[in-house]
Order: sequence, then C-alpha cells, then structure tokens
Amino acid sequence: MKYISQFLLWISGWTYEGEIPDSRRFIVVSAPHTSMWDFVVGRLFYFSKGIKAGVMIKKELFFFPVGIILRAIGGIPVERNKKTNIVDQMVELFRKNDEMVLTITPEGTRKKTTHWKKGFYHIATKAGVPVLPGYFDYKRKVIGIGEFLYPSGDIDKDMRTIKLFFKDITPRHPEKFTIGNI
Repeated sequence: MKYISQFLLWISGWTYEGEIPDSRRFIVVSAPHTSMWDFVVGRLFYFSKGIKAGVMIKKELFFFPVGIILRAIGGIPVERNKKTNIVDQMVELFRKNDEMVLTITPEGTRKKTTHWKKGFYHIATKAGVPVLPGYFDYKRKVIGIGEFLYPSGDIDKDMRTIKLFFKDITPRHPEKFTIGNI
C-alpha cells in the first residue's frame, strides 16, 4: 500500500513539506477541511509514509461491509448522539496504546464555520500528547506539517497560534474556509 500511495500522490502532482516526527503519539490537527478529497489525500499521505493514523467517524457509518473498510483505514467509531464523553474515550485510547496518531479536523464540518472545536486540545492536554498541525494546500499541491505544539494550558493563546498557522493555506474550496475570530 505504501508504494501504491506514493505513486498515486506523485502522479497527481502532490508533494510534501515538513519533518515527519519520530514519535508516534500525537494529534494531527488538519485544516482546512472543505472537501472529502482531504480525507483521500490524507490517507494516501499516511499510507505513503507508513503511518497508521486514526480518525474519528460517526458510529452510524460502521455497518457491514463499510465498517470493515473504515476500520482498516484507521476509522474509530464514535457515538455523537449519546451523552458520551468523546474526549475521555480518545484519552483512554492513548493510554492503551504506546503508538497512536489521531487526526482531527477542528472545524468539525466541510462547511464554512468561524467556530473551531477545541476537543483535540482537551484530548492532547489530558493524554499528555503534542498537537501537530497538518494541511493540504491545493494551490501549491503540497501536503504539509508544522512543528509540535505542546498545550500550555492557555487554550485561547494556543488556539490562536494554531489558527494562525493555517491562515495562508489554500483549501480545495477557499470560500468554505476561515480561521474565524482570533
């Protein structure tokens, strides 16, 4: 799968920039998220680098046979409708696994929103793992990653830093993206 993914990224013109961390315990904050193609390109990137990364997906999509495929590509079923604490569920997964990369889109939707969800920050803080910003710049056809951000406890300051990281990234659908209020 690694070489097929590398070939598919190459043939479609995608390159990458940034240093891939040696650590395999972190949260990737992926933005902008304006298209389902973000998921496809992201999965190809992870496969091409040999990184097993999880992504939270609503439990309703894990029916047979789709559930088998979703789990195989890193899908983690979550219940969004019940009074469950997704933050604690993800923290528990980090505690159970020596290696875990979790990808989260803080916008929480492919539609334009000025409000970014902060669950990834709470997961990182409780699990004691860093946050790694990652993006797909469609204008340059670049998959990029930044540097680890270790939550300082000042969520407003850290969210500002994270949002500003993405301010010059061109998503597939620019009209659907904003870093919102900073």
